Amino acid sequence: MGSNQTTRASLHGIAELLLAGPQYRQHGTIRLRVLPGAFSTIVAPDLRVDHLKVRAHDTAVEVRGATYAELGSRLGVIAGAPEGLYQHGSGAQPSDRPVLDPRAARVLLDALDRGDQGLRRFAPDQIPVLWPEHFDVAITVNEVNYGVSLGDDYLDDPYMYVGPHKPRTGTFWNAPFGAVRPLAATVDEIAAFFAEGQQVLRG
Repeated sequence: MGSNQTTRASLHGIAELLLAGPQYRQHGTIRLRVLPGAFSTIVAPDLRVDHLKVRAHDTAVEVRGATYAELGSRLGVIAGAPEGLYQHGSGAQPSDRPVLDPRAARVLLDALDRGDQGLRRFAPDQIPVLWPEHFDVAITVNEVNYGVSLGDDYLDDPYMYVGPHKPRTGTFWNAPFGAVRPLAATVDEIAAFFAEGQQVLRG
C-alpha cells in the first residue's frame, strides 16, 4: 500500500474512531466538518485533525507510533467507531496504528477543503458534511448527492461525483452510482461539475 493509500486509510480511521465515534456516543450525530487543512467534530468533544496531529482543545497529540486507543486516551476519549449505524467503514480497530505521511496528508486534506468550497459555491444554502462511513464530503439536493471522495475501492484517487437516488442512463453517467470525474484542480471547476450534473438531471 502506497503512502497516499496508507495516509487516506489512517485519516479515515481517525475520522471514524476518534471523532465520529466519541461524538456519536455523546450527541447522537456522526456528522463531521471540513476546515482549511483539517477536519473536526461539529459538537463536543471538540476534536480536530490537521496533518500529523489530533487536537482536543489545547492538547495536541502526534499520531506517530500510537494506536487509535492510545491516541484516544491522550485526548480524553474512548476510541471506537459509531455502533449500529452502518456496516462498512474504515475497517480500523482501536488496536491499529495509523500512519500519516506529511505530504500525502496535506494533499488529501487540501482535496477535502477544495471539495467543501466547491460544494458551498455550488449550493450556498447547504452545509457540506464529512461523512465518516465512506469518508467523503457531500450535500444532498432534491434527492441527488453531490460530493468529493478521497478515493475508495471504486476509484483510488480523489474524485468528485453526482449521485442521483434514482439511477440514470446517458453519456454523463459513467459510474454505477451516477457520474464521477477525477477531482478538479480549482474550486470553480468542482462547482461547475456539480452544476453540469444538476443541469443534465433537469433535462
